[in-house]
Amino acid sequence: MKPKFLAAIAALGLSIGALLFMNLGSTAAPQSSFVLLDGSQKTTASFAGKVTLVNFWATSCVTCVAEMPQLMATYGKYQSKGFDTVAVAMSYDPPSYVVNFAESRKLPFQVAIDNTGEIAKAWGDVTLTPTTYLVNKHGQIVKRYVGAPDFAELHRLIEKLLAET
Repeated sequence: MKPKFLAAIAALGLSIGALLFMNLGSTAAPQSSFVLLDGSQKTTASFAGKVTLVNFWATSCVTCVAEMPQLMATYGKYQSKGFDTVAVAMSYDPPSYVVNFAESRKLPFQVAIDNTGEIAKAWGDVTLTPTTYLVNKHGQIVKRYVGAPDFAELHRLIEKLLAET
């Protein structure tokens, strides 16, 4: 077989593998420590037993700002049922902007700042915002959204995951 053909087959296999990896919940969420705006820390280990949405965003991202009311509503709708949200501001976002945004919008969920970029790197080298991960009660990534999610579909998936034991 020709080397270019083998390379194409290998690339296709990797692409399919990555797609399955991100959409079938076959991988554990990376072990991460999130530094929250109040100075406390949250780790992925604290996700156990909850369905958790991890949203990478930036104050300079128009789509991120536009989706925040829907993220807030989603959190409000499911929080009492075992759902949690962590909004992770990107390393290039000035901390004062993040604090101002969180306070002025009264974000009801926890907000972390990824000062070093290590969290974004651990979660698949996130560079595009918003990028959102949905993690099941067992700490497995079930879905990744790049760009704003379809919130009706997201809600159906959250409800399904909350119903699982």
